[in-house]
Amino acid sequence: METAQIEQIIATQFADPHAAVELQELLLVVADREGAKPNDEEVARGASFVYSYVEQVPYLLTVAWTSAKTVGLDAEFESILSMIESYWIEDNDVIPDSLGIIGLMDDAYCSLLSMQTLSDYYQLQTGKYMFPDNLTAANQIMRKIIGEPYATELDNIVTKAVHNAKVKEAVKLLASPEKQDLFEAQANIWNHGPVNDLPVDQLTGLGLTEDL
Repeated sequence: METAQIEQIIATQFADPHAAVELQELLLVVADREGAKPNDEEVARGASFVYSYVEQVPYLLTVAWTSAKTVGLDAEFESILSMIESYWIEDNDVIPDSLGIIGLMDDAYCSLLSMQTLSDYYQLQTGKYMFPDNLTAANQIMRKIIGEPYATELDNIVTKAVHNAKVKEAVKLLASPEKQDLFEAQANIWNHGPVNDLPVDQLTGLGLTEDL
């Protein structure tokens, strides 16, 4: 798959000199909403989390694509990927891209929530991971930062894309004896990687980790 366009969109927004300040201002609003009063260091850690979350999308999509092909879910992944790519390219989405790094949070959330959902279906059927199991916590944190009603709208977009791709039906077919023998012979496809750079436990000062 080709992620160059997504990488360019991210690089352009990251180059905005005002992006970091605007993001920190947003995180202060989020913290206040959660009843927290973070210091400067805690806000900076929150901003670093958001940057890392967004920045890793192209790499994680590439890894997910490789994993999907390995287990025979490439057609389903391509269907979901079509939604993801369209969402990144479209300017007028749930959070406008004109808002800089803030405007990329929804694009990244749609991308990584889609990948985790695919992985969750696969793990439920086979006991093995297609994607890092700790990505769920990072997605939950980003969902809180995005807030309502936007987060639910994004969840619905992902749910529709996964449904239309018939992921659930495809993964059920992996329960055949032949497939199960193959799974037994395989190690986890991939469950370690750069998501370890998203330390959600360091975001307690923003009030975002209490119910994880």
